[in-house]
Amino acid sequence: MLPIIAIPLGDPAGIGPEIVVKALAEKELYDLARPLVIGDIKVVNQALGYCGLELKVNKVNRAQDGLYSFGTVDVVDLDNVDMGTLKMGQVQAQGGRAAFEYIQKAVDMALAHEVDALATTPINKESLRAAQVDYIGHTEILAGLTGTHDPLTMFEVRNMRVFFLTRHVSLRRACDMVTKERILDYIARCHEALERLGVTEGTMAVAGLNPHSGEHGLFGDEEVNHVIPAIQEAQRQGYKVEGPIGADSVFHLALMGRYNAVLSLYHDQGHIATKTLDFERTIALTIGLPFLRTSVDHGTAFDIAGTGKASAVSMVEAVRLAAKYSLKYRA
Repeated sequence: MLPIIAIPLGDPAGIGPEIVVKALAEKELYDLARPLVIGDIKVVNQALGYCGLELKVNKVNRAQDGLYSFGTVDVVDLDNVDMGTLKMGQVQAQGGRAAFEYIQKAVDMALAHEVDALATTPINKESLRAAQVDYIGHTEILAGLTGTHDPLTMFEVRNMRVFFLTRHVSLRRACDMVTKERILDYIARCHEALERLGVTEGTMAVAGLNPHSGEHGLFGDEEVNHVIPAIQEAQRQGYKVEGPIGADSVFHLALMGRYNAVLSLYHDQGHIATKTLDFERTIALTIGLPFLRTSVDHGTAFDIAGTGKASAVSMVEAVRLAAKYSLKYRA
């Protein structure tokens, strides 16, 4: 049986509903997965209207009741949006609240093993705040709802996988977080994450922090004092890892197949590499939760919401990757 992929609609005032219905107008998805939308049927119908799509909408209460047939959108309807007051492209409390409730329902279904994975759509941090939702973003919401400590983020684009030692902190703070202990911990966790996805062959690389990985201390001593000792200790423990490899070459080498993944040492280092390669097909995976989550890696695009202009390429790719890995994923 094809995996059931839950797709929460995201902020109803953003492009989430649009990219969902556009993605589900692609027959290829139904050859890979059984997509199940978690949202509000009124919002889905509105999106179908401004996208000019003629798809049937099938209301379901349980995942097992879905038709999962191309031409039909199966929707778990939370009926939580007032269309009379919803303002497209604007920060508003009801958008943040609805988005949170869609995620919450999808998580409940995943924990009950009704669905095999989540493929999430954009939410807006300001709308979450307006709704008094005490989380800053998707990863924090998912971690909080599942009681998961510090889940890993991995990007995949084409055959390149990238993990992140640090994420949403300042560059100065990120440099301070490059320690032997943290790198060693992440090497171990990244290997475990790859195994959960069924990736058991190959060697992981650790990117250098400084130009040319510091040139033996000429351009900074982080590699000498922290990165290299961490890698050497990981190798002694039996992990297949190499580095530090200069950030100007390591991502290219991974793309060419030399490495099965790269540990990026700070946010933009890995983001620039993946998104320059293919912005729309760079997909985020959250690993370490009791279920697999993939996500588009763009925002709510309030400036074009409701116009029918948004591209669904990332949404298609997010569902595809969720289907690819979900049945291999081991929590």
